[in-house]
Amino acid sequence: MTDTQPKADSAPVVPDIAKLVVGVLGGTGDQGRGLALRLAQQGQSVIIGSRDSTRAGSAAAELGHGVRGAANRDCALASDIVIVAVPWDGHASLLAELAEVLVDKVVIDCVNPMGFDKQGAFALEVPEGSAAQQAAALLPSSRVVAAFHHVSAVTLLDPEVAQIDLDVMVLGDDREATDLASALVDRIPGMRAVFAGRLRNAHQVEALTANLISVNRRYKTHAGIRLTGV
Repeated sequence: MTDTQPKADSAPVVPDIAKLVVGVLGGTGDQGRGLALRLAQQGQSVIIGSRDSTRAGSAAAELGHGVRGAANRDCALASDIVIVAVPWDGHASLLAELAEVLVDKVVIDCVNPMGFDKQGAFALEVPEGSAAQQAAALLPSSRVVAAFHHVSAVTLLDPEVAQIDLDVMVLGDDREATDLASALVDRIPGMRAVFAGRLRNAHQVEALTANLISVNRRYKTHAGIRLTGV
C-alpha cells in the first residue's frame, strides 16, 4: 500500500555560529559595547572596532570576556559577521570606506536614523529608504541584514540584568544571512529572533525606535518589543 500522507516538514537547521568571529563597528559606543559584552558572555569570539585602535583596546579590556579591540578596518577584516553600530552621521562614510574588506561577509545593520527636537525623537528620511538599504547600496558585494534595532544599550550594559526579554526583528533578502543573524540573536539569553520581511521593510522597524524612546521617557523604563502568536 502506497503511503499518500504528506511528510511533516523537517525542523529548521540552526546554523552553528559558535566558532565565528563577530566584529562590532562602533564597538566603543554604548550599544556596540553592550552587544559585544552579551555575545562574549556566551562564549562568542568578539572584536570591537573604532577609528582609534587604542580606544578600542581600552574598551575591550574593560569589557573582558576575551573581547578584543582593533581599528575598524582590522576589525572588519578579522570578522566573519560584522555588526554596524555606528552613529548615523558616520554610517555612510564608514561603510563606503570598508566596502572592499566587507565583501562576502554578513553585515548586520542596527543603526536607527534619528533626529531630536523639543518634541522628542523622530525618524529621519533616508534617500535609500532606510539605514539598512543604504548599507546594501554601499556594500553591493556584502550580505546585509537588519536587526538589533530595539535593544536598549542601558539594559545591555546593566550587570544586574541577566536575561533580556525581547524579540528582535530580523530583515533581509538572503535566507542564509538572516538565519545566521537570527542564530546570533538567539545566543543572548532572553532574546528571540523573528524574521520580519525583506530589507525593503527595514524603514518602519528603524523608525519604531522613535516610539520606543517616547515610551521610555514617559514611563521611565527601557522598553522592548514582544510579538505575539509566533
